[in-house]
Amino acid sequence: MSLLSRERFIAVLGASGVGLGQRRGSETLWLGSVGYIDEGFQSYAVALDTLDRLLGEHARAGAELSVVISGHFSRFCLVPWSEQISSPDELRGFAQLCFEDLFGAPTQPWSLVLSAEPAGYDRVASALPQDLLERLRSLVSGRGLRLRSVQPYLMTAFNRFDHSLEAGDFLFVVAEPQRSVLLLAREGRWAAVRSVGGNDSDATLSALIGRERQLQASASERAFNVYLHAPARLDALPEIAGVHLRTLEDDSMTVRDGLYVMSRAVA
Repeated sequence: MSLLSRERFIAVLGASGVGLGQRRGSETLWLGSVGYIDEGFQSYAVALDTLDRLLGEHARAGAELSVVISGHFSRFCLVPWSEQISSPDELRGFAQLCFEDLFGAPTQPWSLVLSAEPAGYDRVASALPQDLLERLRSLVSGRGLRLRSVQPYLMTAFNRFDHSLEAGDFLFVVAEPQRSVLLLAREGRWAAVRSVGGNDSDATLSALIGRERQLQASASERAFNVYLHAPARLDALPEIAGVHLRTLEDDSMTVRDGLYVMSRAVA
């Protein structure tokens, strides 16, 4: 199969459902989603089984697959700059210690990815369960597909909206139905990243953003813009005072599925 004609698919592993789309030029043909009962963090095994079934129905050998993973299965941590770190291995080890300080000793291996920052800047680290990634690679390989990319949705959404966020000081909130992730920048540097369980209602998000504003007011008088992306709020967009919405919907969109919206963030 020619690389020019290789089919490309986008899968979204949500907290309680899996969706699959096929990229057609700059558009995505949504092939559908399948829900499952959320049994907590370990439900990624059910999510992967569901994805395997969807791929079996729609994807032929030789196709490419990009995968977006819900914040429900991800962990995030701010890794401070340290002059004493002199190698990538030392940086990775330091990041693992930061995760352990925040979440405790891990009961399973995690795969870490750190943001690329200049010397002197803190980094944002994201982590996915190594078992999830190994199972994903195995099922993709078993179907003769090529795994093009795997990203937590926070990173996918931030990259999609990066150029629309005012540089300097901002809070970027990705609110999925069961979990929100907050990414704070101060003076062009990462200052905090937090993952908080809860729904994506106006009341919950307003309280969450309000607490973050109070926390930051005690640390700095510098104001910051707040940007909110809530991919599943299709029928009633959030209305929160002082918050700038970032959406992926348009007038031509006929699919009413939050997983489909998440797939549209993939470049």
